[in-house]
Amino acid sequence: MRRTNITIGKLFLLTALIMLLIGLFFGILSSICYLVPDFMKDSLGFTTLRPLHVSSGLFWIILGATGCVYCGLQLYTEKEISNRADMTQWILWIIALAGIFYSYFTKNFGGREYWEFNPIWALPIVMAWIIFLINFVKIVRKIKDWPVYIWMWLTGIIFFLFTFLENYLWVFPYFREHFITDMTIQWKVNGSLVGSWNQLLYGTTFFLMDKIEGNKSVGRSKIAFGMFFLGLFNLMFNWGHHVYTLPTEQYIRYIGYVVSMTEWIFFIRIIYTWNRSMSDFQKHYHHFPYRFIIAAEMWVFVNMAQAIAMSIPAINIYTHGTHVTVAHAMGTTIGINSMILFSACFEFFNFNKLAQKAKAKLLNIAFWTLQVSLFVFWLSLNMAGIKKAIWQMNEHQSSYSKMMESLHPYFTTFFIAGVGLTLSFITLAVVLIKTYFRDRVMFRMEIK
Repeated sequence: MRRTNITIGKLFLLTALIMLLIGLFFGILSSICYLVPDFMKDSLGFTTLRPLHVSSGLFWIILGATGCVYCGLQLYTEKEISNRADMTQWILWIIALAGIFYSYFTKNFGGREYWEFNPIWALPIVMAWIIFLINFVKIVRKIKDWPVYIWMWLTGIIFFLFTFLENYLWVFPYFREHFITDMTIQWKVNGSLVGSWNQLLYGTTFFLMDKIEGNKSVGRSKIAFGMFFLGLFNLMFNWGHHVYTLPTEQYIRYIGYVVSMTEWIFFIRIIYTWNRSMSDFQKHYHHFPYRFIIAAEMWVFVNMAQAIAMSIPAINIYTHGTHVTVAHAMGTTIGINSMILFSACFEFFNFNKLAQKAKAKLLNIAFWTLQVSLFVFWLSLNMAGIKKAIWQMNEHQSSYSKMMESLHPYFTTFFIAGVGLTLSFITLAVVLIKTYFRDRVMFRMEIK
């Protein structure tokens, strides 16, 4: 694959990295509120800091996934794909981001969970995603014999658009005025959206493995297509376990449970191929982006085990709405999605060619600090969630304030681990941003 200037893909990745840094800033402020409930109460407060943090984290993943698709397509086709349409897509995202942050800072809420901003700012996101779909189809329709990652990118784009539109059915009175219907759609959407961007990111993983290995065998293997169809099946039906606690039809619960149990196939496959993964890790350890792929696979293993447990109704009734759910979300968002995105950023930004040896030690420390901090972060949230779950199902409950006070040690550990995560992320993001601008300068020099 020849060297190309992936303008639009890297621009999306750069924007995603900036969103990551913003999300980290608001995440630290939000975590302080757990320790000091009155922190910034007279200004932003936890009610504003939390959605600022959550939305920034979501946009880090969504914008990053978009950048990965564009970068992957250009490297695969070896053709320049930048045009007015994709720049329009990026501009629409900037308009949406500006409006969303303005909405939060002025406390002009009105959305639903994870999308709490004024719904008017969802319109440029929808427009941007429609352009993304059209642009993608125009590029790939000339490609014959699609590898698995192109199928995954296509299905991820389509299902994200469908589910995101479904997310705003509540603006119509029919859905908004029926509480159970409204909640069912919300919880279903949150699960399906994750499945949609997972298709984009897991497809990116297959592409990166092909690129690192120097061939196209991974993206055309039977096991890769098997995982694709299983992932697509889960994307469409796995949301059922999100609505166990709602008074919905019984068949929805049964389907959700059965589909959730198919995740055992992923789980068993990871165990079965573990030795090969460790062998590949040793083989490619010197290639810094590959470390994040292995880290993502490890966190897939951990989060898959937790997801299977949470999908069991007898356990779900305890964990639903506790910090166990937050721990699972953080393990997925940080441990899987963010690891894949960092792998992609370091690969697409030509880091291995541009990096100085002096940075190797710093990045190695950042990588392992990230893994350890994330494990402590995840574990402290789970411990707090388990304790709260026992409290809320206990017939002889203490007061809510006493229960929250008993969680203080876990929140303290959670905050300390969060600081470690933040410092690691900042180190990695700053190095990547510098690499991005250095790469642009070097490419211009090559042209001259």
